[in-house]
Amino acid sequence: MLRIICLCVAMLAPLCAQASTIANNLPGAELRGEAVFRLFGFPLYRARLYTQAGAPLDWNRDFALELTYMRNLSRDDLTKYTLRELERTGGALPVRQQLDRCFADVQKGDRFAAVSKGQDRIGFWLNGRRTCTLQHPRIKSRFMAIFLGEDTRSRRFTRKLRGE
Repeated sequence: MLRIICLCVAMLAPLCAQASTIANNLPGAELRGEAVFRLFGFPLYRARLYTQAGAPLDWNRDFALELTYMRNLSRDDLTKYTLRELERTGGALPVRQQLDRCFADVQKGDRFAAVSKGQDRIGFWLNGRRTCTLQHPRIKSRFMAIFLGEDTRSRRFTRKLRGE
């Protein structure tokens, strides 16, 4: 019986760490919406948007985005696709080195959390462990617009994620 309890605790620890990561860094955060992003029909990740008190997305307020990966991806792929989307949605940004520090290889089930801190900073956590702070003028709107903006790869995904 003790083994079963220990196994359950070990399996739930990353979930609790991630939940406390968002709660600790975005006081009053509540789930606003969630959606699964698919590429060519294959699920890539489940995204969850947390806003203060679960309010509608307000770009002037801090919010958190959590991605739970449904596929294994390398740090290089995450960086490459992020830079590509940044360029597609508003022009290239000189943040490659920062992204390389923020991102890591992900396995199925891993969770990345991104929590905005004003307009110019986003903190990143992988499975509850802080990886970095991304800093650049207006990085919140530029980075988060990949998932939540008006020019995303999937309007349906974005509407669900925004809780609309």
